Amino acid sequence: MTRYQNLSGRSGVVEYEILDDSIDVKFGDGSIYTYTNVSADPSHIKRMKDLATEGIGLNGFIDRYVKKNYSDKKRI
Repeated sequence: MTRYQNLSGRSGVVEYEILDDSIDVKFGDGSIYTYTNVSADPSHIKRMKDLATEGIGLNGFIDRYVKKNYSDKKRI
């Protein structure tokens, strides 16, 4: 996974992994959520990928637009 830059300093996101049709997002509590083009709107997945690489806004976007539209959740 890639370390999330967290440019705002307030994000709960710590790492992410971008795949062809999905994104895995790891939060500070160790939970990893998988968001796919099937579980969420594909335009939201694309925006999440953009925000992840920009290093700002990902946690807020998830809270506002995708919330529980994940396909899998695991805790490590």
